[in-house]
Amino acid sequence: MWLWCRTGLVAGMLTAAVASSGCGYALAGRGNFLPDYIRTIGIPTFQNHTSYFVLAELVTDKVRQEFIGRGNYKIVPEAAGADAVLIGAVTNVTIVPTSISAEQQASRYTITVTANIELRDVAKDTILWTNPALSVREEYDATSSVSNDPTGFVDPSTFFNQETNAVDRVSNEFSRTVVAAILEAF
Repeated sequence: MWLWCRTGLVAGMLTAAVASSGCGYALAGRGNFLPDYIRTIGIPTFQNHTSYFVLAELVTDKVRQEFIGRGNYKIVPEAAGADAVLIGAVTNVTIVPTSISAEQQASRYTITVTANIELRDVAKDTILWTNPALSVREEYDATSSVSNDPTGFVDPSTFFNQETNAVDRVSNEFSRTVVAAILEAF
């Protein structure tokens, strides 16, 4: 009896999988919900409304690289000649301590990047995808002590290296999030 129920369950799951395969489902990273006539995407440098002056350029470059990595589109750095244009503005960056050491110093931080992103169809002058408050977070440690100094002294260069690495990681995650959302219609 158990084998029959198990076989029936597996058969039902296979039937559901086959039936749903024609309904627009695709493997993550493999879908594409943009119109067929869009071949070239213009991605001008995002605007920056934050005090972290290099972030917009970094995020823009990472988004371009992510689209190029998908291999289906020609990516250009301006709107001229593009079928669609991705317009973005980094609207906020926050870095907040999320953990405190025994010495009452911040030992872990969370960086959050928020942006307003819009993909426009140039020919039809319509919005294909938008997210006015896309937010991505990354955590990083700031607890490297100089030669295990018992006073808990944190080397400032280590802190800034950690922050730089975190910004790079959050930019990578940001680009993956944007491109996946656009191509997979999430």
